[in-house]
Amino acid sequence: MMLWNEYTFRIIIAGAAILGLAAGIVGTFAVLRKESLVGDGLSHAALPGIALAFLWTGTKETGWLLLGATVSAVLTSWLITLTVQYTKIKFDAALATLLSSFFGFGMVLLTYIQSLNNAAQAGLTKFIFGQAASMMLRDVYITSGTALLIILTVLICWKELKLIAFDTEYAETLQIPVTAVTVIYRAMLILTVIIGIQTVGAVLISSLLIAPAAGARQWTDKLGTMTVLAGLFGALSGIGGVWWSASVSKLPTGPAIIIMLSVFVLTSLLLSPKYGILCRLKRRLSVFHERAK
Repeated sequence: MMLWNEYTFRIIIAGAAILGLAAGIVGTFAVLRKESLVGDGLSHAALPGIALAFLWTGTKETGWLLLGATVSAVLTSWLITLTVQYTKIKFDAALATLLSSFFGFGMVLLTYIQSLNNAAQAGLTKFIFGQAASMMLRDVYITSGTALLIILTVLICWKELKLIAFDTEYAETLQIPVTAVTVIYRAMLILTVIIGIQTVGAVLISSLLIAPAAGARQWTDKLGTMTVLAGLFGALSGIGGVWWSASVSKLPTGPAIIIMLSVFVLTSLLLSPKYGILCRLKRRLSVFHERAK
């Protein structure tokens, strides 16, 4: 309760909850479109953008760093599209290649930055594993504002996003601008990755995108219910992870959030009434006993 009395802690935990909510909602469409690894690729690709932005500006101001991350992520997305369209390389191979290349380049740049005689360099590595506790109030406002914009966009484009997630060809017959909607979806995906890097880190942000939807899918076959559950799992994980990180000395925020999220996913895999492992096992045992009679 002492933590809750601190104004800064309440702001940070609210920002993490909104981030988790947005990530769960956007991640639902990524899972349905079978693009679960796209978030992983974009998050790793954002790291060199952060490093180059610091080298260019000499400051750790969040706005500049996130701008660099955005440019790097957009460039990666564009390169993946070009590679798949104009070469014989498949999507997963292109994604894996560019993911490792950009992340390796980012680590080289961070190592170089650490060798510089610049007092502002300290703390850049927090973008690898995340550290919400180091966020300033302005950073939280940027994260929360962007997350709310993403949620609002999903509500406005709900019908279009739903159609292209399940049947792109049918959406085209209804004269829905599939390309434009796909661009909007990918923009939301990139924005979610960018705003989540400081909280969860480049390594783990893809888990915050995909795991809530994977857990929610175990409970329902309806898209609306799945989206709400995914957002709820993401939000509760953000709250629990920040609280745990603030309560334990030197515990990184990102891993704490993902561990909390893993609890929700594991519970869903075990206990969901339709697809849960234990419930399916119970049904099979019931059938076995009926046949044994």
